[in-house]
Amino acid sequence: MSVQIPNLTNLAEGLKKNIKGISSAFLKLEFDHAKTAKDAPVDDVAQQAIKEALPKNQAGLLVTGALEDALQSCKKRVEAIAKQCHMTNRRFRDIEFDLEKDQFSCRFGLEGPDSPWSPSAVKRVTDIFDKPVFFGPDGPNASDVRQGGLGDCWFLAALSAISTIDGLVEKICVARDEEVGVYGFVFFRDCVWKTIIIDDLLLWSMPKYDELNPREKALYHNERETYHNVVEKSGKGLLYARSGTVGETWVPLIEKAYAKLHGDYAALEGGFLSEGIEDLTGGVATSFQMSDLLSTDRFWTDELQHADRHTRLFGVGLTLNAELSGIAEPTVQGLWPAHAYSVLRARECRGKRFVVVRNPWGNSEWTGAWADGAKEWKGEWLGVLGELGHEFGDDGQFVMEYSDFLSVFQLIDRATLFDSSWIMSSYWLRVPPQPALHPWTYGDAYYYIKLDKASSTVIVLAQTDDRYIKGLHGEAPMWYLDFLVYEKESKEMVGISGISLGSQRSVSCEVRLEAGEYIVLPRVEPMDRGLLEVNRPKSLSFWKMVLTKSSSTTLLPVRALYGVAASSVVFWLNARNRDCSLQITKYGKRSITSPARQKWHWKST
Repeated sequence: MSVQIPNLTNLAEGLKKNIKGISSAFLKLEFDHAKTAKDAPVDDVAQQAIKEALPKNQAGLLVTGALEDALQSCKKRVEAIAKQCHMTNRRFRDIEFDLEKDQFSCRFGLEGPDSPWSPSAVKRVTDIFDKPVFFGPDGPNASDVRQGGLGDCWFLAALSAISTIDGLVEKICVARDEEVGVYGFVFFRDCVWKTIIIDDLLLWSMPKYDELNPREKALYHNERETYHNVVEKSGKGLLYARSGTVGETWVPLIEKAYAKLHGDYAALEGGFLSEGIEDLTGGVATSFQMSDLLSTDRFWTDELQHADRHTRLFGVGLTLNAELSGIAEPTVQGLWPAHAYSVLRARECRGKRFVVVRNPWGNSEWTGAWADGAKEWKGEWLGVLGELGHEFGDDGQFVMEYSDFLSVFQLIDRATLFDSSWIMSSYWLRVPPQPALHPWTYGDAYYYIKLDKASSTVIVLAQTDDRYIKGLHGEAPMWYLDFLVYEKESKEMVGISGISLGSQRSVSCEVRLEAGEYIVLPRVEPMDRGLLEVNRPKSLSFWKMVLTKSSSTTLLPVRALYGVAASSVVFWLNARNRDCSLQITKYGKRSITSPARQKWHWKST
């Protein structure tokens, strides 16, 4: 009997023709109310708005109503799968993301590889390690993360950064049964927490001993056991990410879960650390140039110091022009351009400021002043190593003096994390785009915000995450985003979004709002006006999010989905400000698919 295999190219074209139907499912209206948490301690001294907006207790996953649902759903699904596997005496195999039976789709998706490829071996973690464990005896830490043969340094750098916060990785890795090989995770995508379940099958890049030629076998003294111990059981043969601790599996498995979230591994090629932290924690991230800092002293005290308090996480990168240098792969004293680095710590020791940075490769470090073994490390300065939490070794972690840090790196990714006292709500809407040629103006849509009490606020405008639909949308226009915040009565502008020069997924601002009513005016502009004229969407979708504390935090996101932008305003309310009511009224100046006017009045309970 013959079996007809569908043509992947025809399948992709068919999906593209029906993209409007697919996109409408993604762009449904959502209004997510989150649960309150215990009261956070009130500061004795009033602080600046930017400081007031930061979490007062341990920051971690953004607590929303959907988070609790996702956690419970994840645990129940893992328990049900484990129970079924024990009954049938079979290990779990994820037919939704089967690396063995559907390796092409899991690795490359609909677009396919850029060059000829051959299938890799697939092994369970029990076939790779003698005694595999999800977390080693020291738990997850930044030094565990090792990048493999995938260009997802941005995600692994984000994973290293969040590993500096005790217990945070464990919250993302919700449930597991290592005996049957089932693992459950949660990720934050498009303002909603998603549950992902995977098995323990991983891609393997090394041949079996019997597949080696005589010359290769001689490298291992023609001993099968030596090859087995050096190559197979060390985990170094994993095709993609691995842990630096032999036998530990959390790094490759969380990478696999994140790949499944976006459809395939190839979807993770290229990105920004800020995006990874947002997806892992629900935090709010932005990117900016080092040269735009007004005061480097204030950046050290007001922002980098919060890295130690785990309220802010940072990543950095640099750029070089290979054509000008005439070198194929130029570096800056061991640091690579177009590569993401995690900022682990910032400490002041004996009158000098130091920053501890990490390369997700797990090697290839800074070779300038204060590098491992550099001449600066002598006498009393050797005692500073303990204060910095640093040891010499080719593990990708290195120390830089703050002045070098500022001069070498050019791009900064900064993410703000929220503790359990923050509350988020969100709303999606659609607005028709303006023509390619039109005045530079705001007002495609606008929102009223009413606060009963003064509050610090974070407003974010973000585009929908199109990473998981790569290969479907073709050449859809991308969008420049910004917005203004006005006081309704006085018409005074009180806030403006910052410029994101790295990731274009979102823009945001942090501003203290007094009690009263405010208007948020977003603007969405195509990056390529010519492309917009060729492939112009009928409407743009926006989602509205608000977060409020004893300071309130407001997120206003917008994203492009198949040529359709999605945006939202988000408000977080802090539990210790229970009597602060927040009212959001949405208006659209043009025709919109949702009702022309909707109101919500929400009060913390």
